[in-house]
Amino acid sequence: MRILLSNDDGYFAPGIEALAEALRPLAEITVVAPERDRSGASNSLTLDRPMRLRQAANGFYFVNGTPTDCVHLAVTGMFDHLPDMVVSGINLGANMGDDTIYSGTVAAAMEGYLLGVPAIAVSLTSKEGRHFATAARLARELVERFLREGFGQPVLLNVNVPDVPALEGVRVTRLGRRHKAEPAVPQVTPRHETVYWVGAAGEAADAGAGTDFHAVAHGYASITPLQVDLTHTGQLGAVERWLVR
Repeated sequence: MRILLSNDDGYFAPGIEALAEALRPLAEITVVAPERDRSGASNSLTLDRPMRLRQAANGFYFVNGTPTDCVHLAVTGMFDHLPDMVVSGINLGANMGDDTIYSGTVAAAMEGYLLGVPAIAVSLTSKEGRHFATAARLARELVERFLREGFGQPVLLNVNVPDVPALEGVRVTRLGRRHKAEPAVPQVTPRHETVYWVGAAGEAADAGAGTDFHAVAHGYASITPLQVDLTHTGQLGAVERWLVR
């Protein structure tokens, strides 16, 4: 089995090292990750310049591009054939609810999925990063399950793991929703120019039972199957009626 690993925190991040260590006994591992932190890059591709692929002393490859660039380059340029799985992470910080739209971690996994490869995005839901081993163990268990049974259809899983020594268990969830983001934060530079920082994410608005927010808050890892079809099928008829008036 061949597994491609990527992330959005950079090839030097402790999360991807923990992930590679956990999965190496199961498969041939190739790591292709951004050369720097690209959190929030979403599904962007670099189309205005060429990219460089380099290899670090530990064998990890890194790219001067986005997480999506890394997976796209690896699958369409490095490999002679598709990898058996793409695993992205372990991200330092949650990717739940609306966060999945912006997440480079999820985007790296999604690129694999779009290219026909089963994919998993794994995130540790804190900024302290005390227990990467907990998320790494779960990632290994999911890959082992895939090895034993497969899934039978294309799959993209978004996994969020509490930053705890031991989990209460695992819950299959839907995405919750957040309130709107906090306002942008202005700052005056030494040159007296006003610049802005993107405001913090809003608090969870839809965090009831069955959501990823609820599972993680109660000590469970959240596993949410994602899809890429953005068509609002419920509005197709309404838009047709609106246009013919």
